[in-house]
Amino acid sequence: MLLLVSGFSTLLTAALGYRSGQINLTNRVFNQLTSVRASKGSQIEAYFRNIENHTLTLSEDLSIVAAVQEFDAAYKQLGSARLPANALQTLEQYYRKEFLPRLDKFNSGSPILESYLVRSPASRYLQYQYISANPNPVSRKQLLNQAADGSAYSRVHGLHHPIFRNIVAKFGYYDMFLINPQGQVVYTVFKETDFASDMQTGPYRDSNLAGLIRQVIASKEKDFTNLADFAAYAPSYGAPASFIAAPIYSGSRLVGVLAFQMPVDEINNVMTGNQSWQKDGLGSTGQTFLVGSDSLMRSASRFHLNDPNAFLSELRSLGTKEDAIARLRQYGTTILQQPVTSPAVARALAGGTGTMRVVDYRNTAVLSSYAPLQIKGLDWVILSQMDLREAYEPIYALQRQILITATLLILLVTLLAMALAHRFNKPIQHLIDSARRVSAGELASIPVSNSPDEFGEVGRAFNAVVQSLQTQTALVDHKNQENERLLLSVFPTAIARRLLRGETQIADEVTNVAVLFADLKGFSRLVTSLSAHDSLTVLNDLVASFDDAAERFGLEKVKTIGDSYLAVCGLSVPYLDHDKRAIDCAIEMLGILRRFNLERGFQLAIQIGIHSGDIVAGIVGKSKVVYDVWGETVKQSHGLSQSCPAGSVLVSEVVQHRLKDLYHFEPMPLGENGQPGLRGWRLLRASLPVSSEAMSTP
Repeated sequence: MLLLVSGFSTLLTAALGYRSGQINLTNRVFNQLTSVRASKGSQIEAYFRNIENHTLTLSEDLSIVAAVQEFDAAYKQLGSARLPANALQTLEQYYRKEFLPRLDKFNSGSPILESYLVRSPASRYLQYQYISANPNPVSRKQLLNQAADGSAYSRVHGLHHPIFRNIVAKFGYYDMFLINPQGQVVYTVFKETDFASDMQTGPYRDSNLAGLIRQVIASKEKDFTNLADFAAYAPSYGAPASFIAAPIYSGSRLVGVLAFQMPVDEINNVMTGNQSWQKDGLGSTGQTFLVGSDSLMRSASRFHLNDPNAFLSELRSLGTKEDAIARLRQYGTTILQQPVTSPAVARALAGGTGTMRVVDYRNTAVLSSYAPLQIKGLDWVILSQMDLREAYEPIYALQRQILITATLLILLVTLLAMALAHRFNKPIQHLIDSARRVSAGELASIPVSNSPDEFGEVGRAFNAVVQSLQTQTALVDHKNQENERLLLSVFPTAIARRLLRGETQIADEVTNVAVLFADLKGFSRLVTSLSAHDSLTVLNDLVASFDDAAERFGLEKVKTIGDSYLAVCGLSVPYLDHDKRAIDCAIEMLGILRRFNLERGFQLAIQIGIHSGDIVAGIVGKSKVVYDVWGETVKQSHGLSQSCPAGSVLVSEVVQHRLKDLYHFEPMPLGENGQPGLRGWRLLRASLPVSSEAMSTP
């Protein structure tokens, strides 16, 4: 006893201490992750709001308004411009040697020149002057302020380009676009292949930028702005690109669209704290990242930034397909490449906010805090998480300490218990041996049975007690079985069980039940022609059939009052379709009565009323108890049965409203037996032919 009590107390204390420490540590980590998530979420939302405000402000700037009109006019002047000699060949050579090979690295197929080369003379002229003939290398084409062609476009470009290039550099944008109302890109800063292209009919008409431009043009609102989510953008060699755009108005006339390509690096800097995760309290495995509605990342993974090769090797070991790993290696980012399909992402995309333990995209258990972001035009969520192994490192150390201490304590208690047991064992060993023989059935061979001392008295009393207990136990078991069978035959099973447990005051408020009240018509006249025994037999047979039907459809018979029958669906076992079950049972009862009449030549009919609502059920009486139900729902169902035509089913408006798509009803005015305010609905296609005798029988 000392060993068990001490050991159990030690283990219970250790378990409670460990559990308490685990809960407290988990809550602390969750609070920390939630704090970081909320902070990063506010930062990224504020960042996008600032970009939106900046875009709107610039779109209203008079210099931008003038610039887009000047660029548009100069662009249209080049519609009849003649390309210099070999200009088209030079432009095609740029596409073949510079653009298409780079694009090919990020696509599964080989890109075709005709699919990406611009077609209009103005577009080819500008791409030749500012891209293929531009002496600056790829990714530095923006350094050319003005082409030496002497065109009006180059004069406008030389005037505005240094200013726009400075805006992009200072505010961290990837690129800036000016588009005319026809969807033609009349200016960009970085001069990628989308420069001078037509976003309505050109090679990039299906890009997310083209879709955003169409939205802005179609909005016809001055203060309209919207964001395009990340998608692979061909002019940037298939890299993920996101855009923001706003209309440019001169007075009430739309003169163009201003768009910016969002800076991926700035978003990553916000989410990673400039890769200072430990300063944010995220340890060596914590991170905060964004996920889009397609369950793909919208910011970089910490593990990919820290060690791309190790990250890709880990994905390969998890069974990730090689083409997915190749795309991650080629693009150098997890944006739009790494799926995150944990339950936390699913809950956040559904609008939920909270914390939970999940398995992340590295198949690693993590503690995660999640929430949706409020960014116009983007359905993004933010998650902050930390590996469970790192989060629980302190509790693992506590676990080891608790196990060592508990083991030493149990060993000490074991030695003490053995010593005490040896000391107290001898005086009672003789009694133990006698008890063992009794347990083996050797009651007559107990050596202390004739002894005058206490051991002899104990032995004799023990034998008598065993025999008496055997007799009494058998009698009690027999009586209990009889009592249980009697209760089960009189009361519902659940109520009988409660009575067997000793409950005496049973009264329950039961919600959402269907009450079926049926009145048998014509039985009183039939009784006058039958003996008491025969009439009882007929009633028993009919009620037994009704009982079988009620049990089949999940209804519980409460009572019969002469030729009335009361049953409830949802009393002991709740059902979502209790109304339907009651109607199905009523239809079956109509069929039972019809067969009963045909088989025995009777002219009986039945009126059935059904209402749904709340009731009160309980045991009524003291010396003679019955189980009954009462309440407004029972009263209404009784009133419906009294107003129901013989051979039909009349339901309340509540039941009709719920089941009108499954059954056909017709409204029926209630007679004088109807309850005030209750409207009846007669079930169609379920009525039985009713004889004139049954209809007139009260």
